Amino acid sequence: MNFRKVNNIAGWVVFFIASLVYILTAEMRGSFWDCGEFVSACYKVQLPHPPGAPLFVLLGRFFIVLFGDNPLTAAKAVNVMNAIASGATVLFLFWTITHFARKLLIGSHDEPNLLQTYTVIGAGLVGALAYAFSDSFWYSAVEGEVYALSSFFTGLAFWAILKWEHANDLAGNNRLLRNRADRWIIFLFFALGLSIGIHLLGLLVIPAAVMVYYYNRYAYTRKGAIIAFIIGCILTGLVQVVVIKWSVSIAGKFDIFFVNSLNLPFFSGFAFFFVLLAVLVWFGLRWANKNNWSYLRLGLWCFAFMMLGYSAYLTTMERSNADPSLDMNNVDNPMNLVYYLGREQYGSQPILYGTHFLAQPTGVEDGKIRLLY
Repeated sequence: MNFRKVNNIAGWVVFFIASLVYILTAEMRGSFWDCGEFVSACYKVQLPHPPGAPLFVLLGRFFIVLFGDNPLTAAKAVNVMNAIASGATVLFLFWTITHFARKLLIGSHDEPNLLQTYTVIGAGLVGALAYAFSDSFWYSAVEGEVYALSSFFTGLAFWAILKWEHANDLAGNNRLLRNRADRWIIFLFFALGLSIGIHLLGLLVIPAAVMVYYYNRYAYTRKGAIIAFIIGCILTGLVQVVVIKWSVSIAGKFDIFFVNSLNLPFFSGFAFFFVLLAVLVWFGLRWANKNNWSYLRLGLWCFAFMMLGYSAYLTTMERSNADPSLDMNNVDNPMNLVYYLGREQYGSQPILYGTHFLAQPTGVEDGKIRLLY
């Protein structure tokens, strides 16, 4: 019996069971919270509340068109999209469980016998279907919110690091095959880049992925595991700050300089910055290949593909310039996009210090005035 074939067939059976249940129990209209806003944003490709969800909006629009591009079926279309995405999440969870079950039972190299196959597949079925019918996940699977699609990309990203682990185990000491296995890490960061255009929840995969990488490439020590976890948390923070905010902020400053000082058209500096960034990445890859610096090469490829996935946010500025009726923060230029991504309209409330819930206001500060060009 071919375990890979059985594993794939069983996974798709779980996908169809979960998707069918979610589609049959999906909301007919919008639930009474953010769902109405997101469905409206999808129907006319508009801008929901910060930090936005451009990829969700584009995919939702695609499903709305499939359902006849009718305002009466728009909510149902988005709900069905989330139902299918949630079914796919259960699929990746099934394959995640069977990966761990097989590795615990016999390892990655040996082919399981019939009884072992039943054990591994059974574990995947029980775990995946238990999650599929859990309250919180089922509720998010049948309504037009971003969490279902975000869960899909989270499951996809974590499944990718397990595909890397399996390929790395099979590669053994073959350096060429080990480098080839790293393509799954690059795919993981591409998936995370796409997930930024839906919800930032997917970024929590990064520390877990770093730990999987550490346990497979290094001999375990307690100190090493702690350092690896800290590195994973730092990488998550770097993505949150450098990739998501600083990249757009610096591009906006380039645009202001090009417009105000060089009298060039709007977005010329913005485009120039990302072209310059691509050139720098290209030179960095050449330098890494020349010196055989595998970690630098892998890091640059991951950064490039994450930025490629993150580029879905370009549609946010495009649609804002069309002045749609739902246009939160008027994100028609890079600097407003920084404000939008940073959720600055909400203010901040520190967790470890600051006022308590009964504190009275002590003063009023004027809001930030954003003067652009």
